[in-house]
Amino acid sequence: MSAMTNRLPTHHATTWGLLDLTGAPSEGPVAFRDELSPTALFDAYRHGLFPFPASSPEQRFVHEIVSEADVAAGLIQVFDGGDPYSVAWCSPDPRPVIFAASARIQRSLRQQLRNKVVWTTTLDRAFERVVEQCRADRESQWLTDDLVNGVIGLREAGHAHSVEVWEGEELVGGTFGVLVGGVFSADSQFTRRSGAGKVAVFDLMRRLADAGGIAVDAQHDGAHARLLGAAPIPRADYLALLREHAGDPVVLSTDALPAARLAA
Repeated sequence: MSAMTNRLPTHHATTWGLLDLTGAPSEGPVAFRDELSPTALFDAYRHGLFPFPASSPEQRFVHEIVSEADVAAGLIQVFDGGDPYSVAWCSPDPRPVIFAASARIQRSLRQQLRNKVVWTTTLDRAFERVVEQCRADRESQWLTDDLVNGVIGLREAGHAHSVEVWEGEELVGGTFGVLVGGVFSADSQFTRRSGAGKVAVFDLMRRLADAGGIAVDAQHDGAHARLLGAAPIPRADYLALLREHAGDPVVLSTDALPAARLAA
């Protein structure tokens, strides 16, 4: 079993809690802050935010210019730091959420699992490999070295998790993200075989539901999130969901399991 060890320091734990999202933009950044330490990351996820670091100096400049009016109006907060505009923090409204108990795998994927492939899924067996695969070949490199180091720190503290999909000894798909009590915020996924990334997400949802978890936050709405079963809910409702379930004692199973069970 994978227990949350909660070894992160708490002396900055109120920073994101002071951020008022009532009038914050529904899309794009709601704040800028350049700290990506495990403590700052976990505190952000606890308060419904996720990071989007600039992939280049040009992207950092775009952050500043595009948000200039909202910053001046007080709708986007800029925290002091060495270069706050290098990391944007987002909290979309509405938020695409998949409720674990009602998640259903797609019919075509069920048929694939029953008839064509023999895959095994694991939890946290290869976290760093999953993260690296998620950022491989991406043109917009939001998974910067600083962010990768931060999420690895979260994994070491027991707050970040990965699901791996294996075809024999080959890693063919995976996903990773951050668990806050009964809510999992899914950061990214990758696929090296058709459907393997989706299987990783559905496996995560099954493990979460089996452990008493509530929901998976897909972060970004769109066709892909909708195919996975995500439905948009107001940001205020998502923040309330986090507050209600942040202390849930959810412990995900680390057993190696046949992916075909998801087709049942």
